[in-house]
Amino acid sequence: MDAKKAFRLIKQDQVSPIFVCYGTESYLMNEFIERMLEQLVQPEHKEMAIVRFDTGETPLDTIIDEAETLPFLVPSKIVLVRDNVLFAAGKDSSRIEHRPERLLAYMEQPMDTTVLVFIVSHEKLDERKKIVKTAKAKDAVVSFGPLQPDELLRWLLKRASNQERSLGTETAEELIRRVGTDMHALAAETDKLCLHAGQGGTVTLDAVKTLVPMATEQNVFKLTEELAALRTREAITLYYDLLKQREEPIKLLALLVRQFRNMLYVKELGNQGYSPQQMASQLGLHPYAVKITGEQARKFSQERLAVLLNELAELDYAMKTGRVEKALGLELFLLKTGSGSAG
Repeated sequence: MDAKKAFRLIKQDQVSPIFVCYGTESYLMNEFIERMLEQLVQPEHKEMAIVRFDTGETPLDTIIDEAETLPFLVPSKIVLVRDNVLFAAGKDSSRIEHRPERLLAYMEQPMDTTVLVFIVSHEKLDERKKIVKTAKAKDAVVSFGPLQPDELLRWLLKRASNQERSLGTETAEELIRRVGTDMHALAAETDKLCLHAGQGGTVTLDAVKTLVPMATEQNVFKLTEELAALRTREAITLYYDLLKQREEPIKLLALLVRQFRNMLYVKELGNQGYSPQQMASQLGLHPYAVKITGEQARKFSQERLAVLLNELAELDYAMKTGRVEKALGLELFLLKTGSGSAG
């Protein structure tokens, strides 16, 4: 099942005896677990009702023994298990011996008084494993992937609304442009802005620009936007600001290379008929990053992007071999690119 359905079931007090939570969006996964704990465990029962394990340190036999043991002095308990061994793909580097057949047997007859939750911080599960197939057949697997661009915006608007503050779409988009798509960082910045706005207030665009610093990678997004629009002055000003923040030209060059390369990939995949969601999966990017990259890529031809990547490769070599002073070399590239044709 997807995260939306899982949150809905928790809200309706329909909690399954087993969950296998996996995916790269740790914020949503943690929020789901917190909601479940709030629903099932009284605050005064937390010490007795919550048991934590890690399959890298504890045998599965011990975990299942705990799950099969009746709760003590509390009506029910939750067993939380961090797992990089049982459900995930890849080589098992753990020295702990596990017997998956114990878990398979438990899945057939889980305890009514226990909720067993496996937390797998991997993009995918190992579909070849019997325990994965069985968990899917039981509808116990919950996927926590990155939110789509419109979902991320709605999540920000709702977070502000829950705090009785107003947040407009344009302001939310600027917040994402400055912070990036990490939901932990976005939540912290949104809460800070809501505090600044005050009860019943509005989070303004000016407040975002004043109070929220732009992360380095987001600055590079902005830098490529200025180059795409042939706004040389703005690009150079932004570059000087980054140098004042002691950002290394070599690091900035590497980030530029990655962004121009992603633009090229997005154009090529778009020509092959890939959807934005498929592109995000193929490139390992957040869907919102694919959206912004696609918008930037439209201002460059594939040939132009290939030329720029070649020029950046030559500049990288020249900077690392001392043939050109690093800060000056990148500045000259920006001047040339920003004043050239973007077609």
